[in-house]
Amino acid sequence: MGAQLVWNERYNIGVETIDREHKKLFSILSKLFDFGHQEEKSHWVCQEAVKYFKEHAIQHFADEEEYMASIHYEGLQTHRHIHTNFRERTLPALEKELERTDYSEESVSHFLSVCAGWLIGHTLIEDHAIVSGEKIKQWENLLPDEEQAVMGQTVASLLHSMFQVDPRLLSDCYGGEKFGEGIYYRLIAVSGEKKRWEFFLIFEEKFIASTIGSVMDIKSEAVKAMLMHAAGYVARQFVERVRGCFPSLRQSEIKQEQILTYEQFQMVYEKQSPQFSMLFDTGKGYFAYCVASSDQMQSEGGAYAITENAMEEVRKYLNHDKDKKTAPERKKRLLIVDDSDFMLRTMRDLFGSDYELTTAGSGMSAIRDMAFHRPDLILLDYEMPVCDGKQVLEMIRSDREFNDTPVIFLTNRVDRESVKKALALRPEGYLAKSLPPETIKKEVEHFFARRKTSEKDA
Repeated sequence: MGAQLVWNERYNIGVETIDREHKKLFSILSKLFDFGHQEEKSHWVCQEAVKYFKEHAIQHFADEEEYMASIHYEGLQTHRHIHTNFRERTLPALEKELERTDYSEESVSHFLSVCAGWLIGHTLIEDHAIVSGEKIKQWENLLPDEEQAVMGQTVASLLHSMFQVDPRLLSDCYGGEKFGEGIYYRLIAVSGEKKRWEFFLIFEEKFIASTIGSVMDIKSEAVKAMLMHAAGYVARQFVERVRGCFPSLRQSEIKQEQILTYEQFQMVYEKQSPQFSMLFDTGKGYFAYCVASSDQMQSEGGAYAITENAMEEVRKYLNHDKDKKTAPERKKRLLIVDDSDFMLRTMRDLFGSDYELTTAGSGMSAIRDMAFHRPDLILLDYEMPVCDGKQVLEMIRSDREFNDTPVIFLTNRVDRESVKKALALRPEGYLAKSLPPETIKKEVEHFFARRKTSEKDA
């Protein structure tokens, strides 16, 4: 639990009472992160801080809903549903896990990761929509409560029958928060009417290890690969059983399966408007199940599970993940921010083998990622909708924690006036997207070389 949750002015929405409570909630979680290192205090302090956080969260939700009603905000019902879900499902379930495990480090970590991820995402997206007037698109396709309940019962029943666990629903508005080391599966099915369904199944690694892997001695990479492949098989069987229970899904056929990294999952999922998005605590680890309908196929990379050499694909995925974990100092971390899928794919192909790479399809997604993973360099698209590159950089420069993070703009605009405005924000560079990819890569290499030289001379 070495991370810190840092308050930043970018979280302000401009309503004093709401901003004040947001800051308090961030402060409580930050103290929980800090006390995780103080063994002699952690149990009692965590217990009190969790209680304090819950009390403030509940009061904040009431105050926020009262304010939205006073301004006749049309997204009030969506907000109220999200608040109710977090207050009546997520928080009580997380509390039970803390009590059941006597506030173990793992359960505290779960509490922090779920609450912090939820708070950041909700503050930057749904809460900002209150004052911006933007429609909250992510949750506009959630099905009615009755259908949510049926799907929740179906998934819980399948988890019990397939894994012999007793799951509890933590949330039916799971927003893609990272709750631990996970395995991310994406399955795409197509019906005869060309309607496409996307299924996302996220297994916490310890859940797979304690269920599917309980009869294996998981030490070698070969066994881990077999375990990963077995999890993929189970994911497909799980989706097949769910489809068999619902006529609307029964006529579709699975056409594509992928294993995604968390970054790939995050990039795909933030574009979805799911019908179901559920997070469960199985008692042996966390599991998320999400379903979205789509009119077009989107490919974001990942290891394809339907191949003649599927095991080799899984091994490549595991080795890639292992490299990221064991050699963080050997590779510099790049954050690529661009609303163009084509540009993100180009940048991944260009930098993926030499750098630890994270991508974001929007300014808000980039800011959310930085709260937990500080990059060595950001390549930032200057022209983006909603929150453009200029606004993102202004947010970064206003944050004491991140204001020295280097940024290089990528842009299609190279006229003198645009360049002048961009340089006023103190970026490390300003590169035209029309440059050859090799030139862009060399500029990044030159930046790190110059920085290394200056550090030696200092």
